[in-house]
Amino acid sequence: MASTLLPLITLLLAFSTYSLQIIEDETDQLSSLKLNSQILQESIIKQINGNPNAGWEAVMSPRFSNYTVGQFKHLLGAKQTPKRELRSASVKTHPISLKLPNKFDARTAWSQCSTIGRILDQGHCGSCWAFGAVEALSDRFCIHFDMNVSLSVNDLLACCGFMCGSGCNGGYTFNAWQYFVHNGVVTEECDPYFDETGCSHPGCEPLYPTPTCSRKCVNGNQVWKESKHYSVSAYMINSDPYDIMAEIYKNGPVEVSFTVYEIVEEGGLVEFMTFAISKGLVLSNGERDKDEIAETEEVTDFAHYKSGVYKHITGYAMGGHAVKLIGWGTTDDGEDYWLLANQWNRSWGDDGYFMIRRGTNECGIEEEVVADSDF
Repeated sequence: MASTLLPLITLLLAFSTYSLQIIEDETDQLSSLKLNSQILQESIIKQINGNPNAGWEAVMSPRFSNYTVGQFKHLLGAKQTPKRELRSASVKTHPISLKLPNKFDARTAWSQCSTIGRILDQGHCGSCWAFGAVEALSDRFCIHFDMNVSLSVNDLLACCGFMCGSGCNGGYTFNAWQYFVHNGVVTEECDPYFDETGCSHPGCEPLYPTPTCSRKCVNGNQVWKESKHYSVSAYMINSDPYDIMAEIYKNGPVEVSFTVYEIVEEGGLVEFMTFAISKGLVLSNGERDKDEIAETEEVTDFAHYKSGVYKHITGYAMGGHAVKLIGWGTTDDGEDYWLLANQWNRSWGDDGYFMIRRGTNECGIEEEVVADSDF
């Protein structure tokens, strides 16, 4: 009996291995097709602009006119801070006695600070975590020390190393602020951003590796150590909207991160099924495979944002994005919003800015709010 079963078992194992390899190869191919598809889709614009409850306008943003899904995903570099880091972080709250205005914009509150109104461009690197931190810190130096100085994203991105994450492949917002405390950050003049020209120069590649930390100013007349600006302490702000508003009102812009989601285009499931049948893909679990099929035809609505108060409707998490939070307000229709500065240049969104729903932790934007005390 055993001699009869052994060849049968061997045959079944061989067949299973072969089938799994086929499925794995096809899944890789499907994933590749998804990542190589265009991030901007006319169907998404029609879906958003045709929804009276959306509350925001979508367009074919020039910033991502030639981007694929994979290239866009690479920009979403805000990694979730490890729990051990969050447990040790100081969490700041503010007394409820502070009377806050219904509308606040850091650009007008501190109009002498030119850095608050700057819109930068992270290029092709997943460095949003570094941009949000450095921009907010630059603003705070101006607010509290009357220093209109632009600090270096490149210093943080290239020199923080594993402490902050993986450079252009993403990093941790809270650790970035800790870097300011322990290592300081030089000026942008000393160490300018490596990808400031974006994708307009000849030979441009879609993705860039993390730049090398040189610890040397490009201007020979400047000294790296003397160009450093330090923070005193890094802390999280309590996730209650009041505490976040009070922090901005008293001390200046903060860094926040949120989840960018994918949404499924209509017809995507049919297209996938046609592809799967043509390849002879064997599906073992109908419900599970249905979810995996849907994932292969997803794009993001956030890349299409133009104006209004952004709200996520449905879909799967695509990645984390970090930005600078500069204010808040309420629309004429009574919807509360946060006002934020992105780093995708002024061709994206509302001249580089966007609004997102306030008070409901939209896309997790009120969960991980980071700032520092340098005063």
